[in-house]
Amino acid sequence: MKSRGYLGGGLRNADPYYSIPNMTVNAHYYDGPLRTSSLRSLGSFTNIFAVESLMDTLAEKAGQDPLEFRLKHLEDERAIAVLQKVKALTISQQSADGEGIGYAFMRYKNTDAYIAVAAKVAIDKNNGKVNLLKMWAVVDVGEVINSDGLTNQIEGGMIQAASWTLKEQVTFNTKEITSTDWQKYPILGFSEIPEVEVAIINRPSEDAKGAGEVPLPPTAAAIANAIYKASGKRVFDLPITPDKILRA
Repeated sequence: MKSRGYLGGGLRNADPYYSIPNMTVNAHYYDGPLRTSSLRSLGSFTNIFAVESLMDTLAEKAGQDPLEFRLKHLEDERAIAVLQKVKALTISQQSADGEGIGYAFMRYKNTDAYIAVAAKVAIDKNNGKVNLLKMWAVVDVGEVINSDGLTNQIEGGMIQAASWTLKEQVTFNTKEITSTDWQKYPILGFSEIPEVEVAIINRPSEDAKGAGEVPLPPTAAAIANAIYKASGKRVFDLPITPDKILRA
């Protein structure tokens, strides 16, 4: 029997959680030359990056604040709560020239934990270098069993996602993988890690949900949206490197 090709959880979070009439989502299978493997959060990472980048674009076209635009398209009170909380956490932030704050939201798998993320960046307009200043997250996993463990999962996941978004990329030629060392495959260094603030909404009457993959997808989108706010450059090709910002 012929294989259907690679998908590997690619549908996860492809259908936006927002109230959108007449929505159609298509999944495309493909037979590729490279063996693929699982990425933490599977298809949610790229799907939420796409959805939340588009939500900011639509908000701009509608002439609306990106958070308010999202809130107008949500009916789930728990989803609304995490967005309102992240807004409260960042409301006092001031952005200088070349700085910007971006936001993103997700309900993981559209059935599990809720999270809203904000990221603040500064862009060097001469060389396109991104300085990730701070990240915030508000998470609702239902009943909280271990708040310290949950905070650690969210913080670690956001930092890993920031590294994916700004640095990491497997490279290859027609014969082999070429990103074979830490020079050719850069990751976020200790000096580049920003302050991360996590707020938890505890709901003891709700089922407890996992958090291990939850922070990664919206972090990428929030950083991309912040880069756009700071530079006016929209980049859809990850990782978002300085040269891509300058070319956008």
